[in-house]
Amino acid sequence: MQRWRGLEDIPQDWGRSVVTIGSYDGVHRGHQLIIRHAVDRARELGVPAVVVTFDPHPSEVVRPGSHPPLLAPHHRRAELMADLGVDAVLILPFTTEFSKLSAADFVVKVLVDKLHAKAVVEGPNFRFGHKAAGTVAFLAEQGEVYDFDVEIVDLYVTGEAGGGEPFSSTLTRRLVVEGEVEGAAEILGRPHRVEGVVVRGAQRGRDLGFPTANVETLPHTAIPADGVYAGWLHAQGEAMPAAISVGTNPQFDGTERTVEAYAIDRVGLDLYGLHVAVDFLAFVRGQAKFDTLEALLEQMAVDVKRCKELVAAAEKA
Repeated sequence: MQRWRGLEDIPQDWGRSVVTIGSYDGVHRGHQLIIRHAVDRARELGVPAVVVTFDPHPSEVVRPGSHPPLLAPHHRRAELMADLGVDAVLILPFTTEFSKLSAADFVVKVLVDKLHAKAVVEGPNFRFGHKAAGTVAFLAEQGEVYDFDVEIVDLYVTGEAGGGEPFSSTLTRRLVVEGEVEGAAEILGRPHRVEGVVVRGAQRGRDLGFPTANVETLPHTAIPADGVYAGWLHAQGEAMPAAISVGTNPQFDGTERTVEAYAIDRVGLDLYGLHVAVDFLAFVRGQAKFDTLEALLEQMAVDVKRCKELVAAAEKA
């Protein structure tokens, strides 16, 4: 899959394509419906499928300080899109200047002049251009002028997550922040993932017999609520069952919020400096401060046993 950053990265000889545009944070099951439709349409027409997205999130430029917690960094979104059959991802730097581009100019500069769209696939509430003035109806009108079809896909899947609310990135972020990682996984179609580089912490886990990878998470990452979770630690091409702790470590009067993962039953791991990923399978318990260190150690042993059981059950399912 080709990855382009900015319009200038698009090959000069790029031909017709099927395009879909959006932030696509998380590439959740609703997003997957749109992207799969775009890919299927591209295959029918014999042209590539292109996803157009933005960096940073448009809200950060339009309303500084409002950047939402991100469900997936761009490289992860690209991986997920590639798995769906996308041929190219175009990341457009979203600047103040770019935010002032009218919907009509966006159509010409991006869809017509650069991507030579043969079809554009979107959800029903898609908006684009300066002050989000461009609607799907306007896009369809432009399609008649510039010879591309516009196809609308209903992305609103529903399930048990969020009490039956339509699946969305907003709902997923809310569930993650509340620690409802199983509900988030229902929407995403996979466990919520947090990534970052392993850094040196206080190394108390090692002293206590539960050495953890202290993950310095990427900026704006959507981090689950404080507590203990079962999941996996992905490192060096391996997915290891893990007990994951999120929080400030109140037992030792900590103040910095961290994500730490203990690879269950693994000895001698040296992950310092490596980029790793942590998948959250299930919430086990909330963060707590214990009366004694012995009580903490007893609880940690119980937590690890429970996490091991949950992961084993998930891997058998």
